Amino acid sequence: MVSAAAALSLTACAAVDTTSDERYSATGEVIALGGAGAGAANACFTCHGLDGAGDGAGTPRLAGIDAGYLERQLQAYADGRRDHLQMGWIAKRLGPTERRAVAIHYAGMAFAGVAPRPQAGGEQLYLHGDAAREIPACASCHGVNGEGVGPANPPLAGQPAAYLAGQLDQWRKSRRRNDPDDVMLAISQRLSPAERVAIARYAAALPGGPPRPESAEALRSAHRAATRSDAPAPPRHVPEAARAAE
Repeated sequence: MVSAAAALSLTACAAVDTTSDERYSATGEVIALGGAGAGAANACFTCHGLDGAGDGAGTPRLAGIDAGYLERQLQAYADGRRDHLQMGWIAKRLGPTERRAVAIHYAGMAFAGVAPRPQAGGEQLYLHGDAAREIPACASCHGVNGEGVGPANPPLAGQPAAYLAGQLDQWRKSRRRNDPDDVMLAISQRLSPAERVAIARYAAALPGGPPRPESAEALRSAHRAATRSDAPAPPRHVPEAARAAE
């Protein structure tokens, strides 16, 4: 028979051992402001801002982006599939629970959107792609308003144009390798430097909005376009552990 004291103790433990988003968000705020194992000098807010909006230049906004997506990016930084010296160093010093917590924290922040600022040059490729080069429309995965489509395709609205252009270049060079089926690798290699900049400027100026549900057909179209490519591509990344097992 369980005593009253023991029952209270079990209840207290159960209350503490919760995995609710509220608990993770509170922990994530502490990490975002204090840096956890990465130290206060590398706390998330020092680059991404207290509101998660980024710095308007090379640092992305995190506010309102799907928590699972953000968590996967931190894991990619930690294991080297995303190449960034500072973020790789920070992510390696956060445990899986800490990465999840800080992702939930930023995902819960509101993003009000931005006033649309039409940019000439990138609209055609963003909205319609280029069938002759087997480039799908960016909007098919990232939304007409840059709002994102489903949890795996992040919103682009409100991101700095320089950051978006830089990521396209990272994909192109295979320095970012966390995209299933290498869809972004194939697309980025078909774009000229001027086109990458134009698309980045156009996407950054979009108003955003609530993310749209994932469209399976849109994703299949992007996949088909990417896998038909005969463009030369850098070899896919193989982790050291996998190479050792071969």
